[in-house]
Amino acid sequence: MVGVALSDCGRVDDATPYALHAQAARRALADAGLGRARVDGFASAGLGTLAPVEVAEYLGLRPTWVDSTSVGGATWEVMAAHAADAIAAGHANAVLLAYGSTARADVKAGRRTGNLSFGSRGPLQFEVPYGHTLIAKYAMAARRHMTEYGTTIEQLAEVAVQARANAALNPEAMFRDPITVEDVLSGPLIADPFTRLHCCPRSDGGAAVLLAAEEYVRDCRTAPVWILGTGEHVSHAAMSEWPDFTVSPAAVSGRLAFERAGVAPADVDFAEIYDAFTYMTLVTLEDLGFCGKGEGGAFVEKGRLLVRGGELPVNTDGGGLSAQHPGMRGLFLLVEAVRQLRGEAGERQVRGRDGRLPRLGVASATGGWFCSSATVVLGRG
Repeated sequence: MVGVALSDCGRVDDATPYALHAQAARRALADAGLGRARVDGFASAGLGTLAPVEVAEYLGLRPTWVDSTSVGGATWEVMAAHAADAIAAGHANAVLLAYGSTARADVKAGRRTGNLSFGSRGPLQFEVPYGHTLIAKYAMAARRHMTEYGTTIEQLAEVAVQARANAALNPEAMFRDPITVEDVLSGPLIADPFTRLHCCPRSDGGAAVLLAAEEYVRDCRTAPVWILGTGEHVSHAAMSEWPDFTVSPAAVSGRLAFERAGVAPADVDFAEIYDAFTYMTLVTLEDLGFCGKGEGGAFVEKGRLLVRGGELPVNTDGGGLSAQHPGMRGLFLLVEAVRQLRGEAGERQVRGRDGRLPRLGVASATGGWFCSSATVVLGRG
């Protein structure tokens, strides 16, 4: 990974999704120091009927390798893995991943952006009539974990509190004012057991990441971050087909990524985890192997996830809970991981065990309602 960038994020009322794609893409290319003509691969999803074709045209690209894999929030980690494979096979030399969304502005303007029930055909037709919403599915999973393992609502609230503390160090974060466990618990109930602060905000924003072949590195203005191992897994679409609400597909994608990288969770200096809801962080930490199954509640206590003083800094930019969440947020995890490994995170910069820059980071994203997962292990040269 040789170039990363975000577009303007948070509240962006005067831009289209295409414009946010373009802004992030231009910034990522400038970050890498490579011209647009060097890009021969492009991956995009979530916008238009023919996302990689329509967005590539808007960006002035004519790629010879494309990907439009769409598995929800985990899409970008899957695409990064596919792009790395394509580069290794000689099918592409420089692949741009780009995303942009005006999810917040669309709602504020009353624009329809799709059905969050994801339609009522196929397997989902049997659940949609019962009113299952996206958030309700996550809430049911959280409640099951609480019942099975004694996880408390205060422990889940700790995830939101520590995400906000990390966001306070990030000038690009949407919400930076500190919150307490009591603030989380006393908020309006959205879907039992989640109150409002257990849930991510809806925001606008875009991101882009440029991956390049090793021989391109000498032409780049930034230090490269290497993809050491990847894993992906799909689990279910219908909740009735999910065998265990307390085990996410990260249990498989994480194991594959660590095995292929030749490292263990104990070697990792920080983690960027998809966190549309607090439970996602907790259960993903378990499934990646940072703690045992059922131990996530205790693991997230005592500030363990904080950039400052935490044993395992998690979601160092504030995550989806506080920084921004414009929809399929997986690409933002990769941007933050690269910035951390390059030492470009400013006040929120993580330090490794020896006090130097971190050596290893992991980005693990979830799609749908724990329907998919992809994990990428990243390292400095």
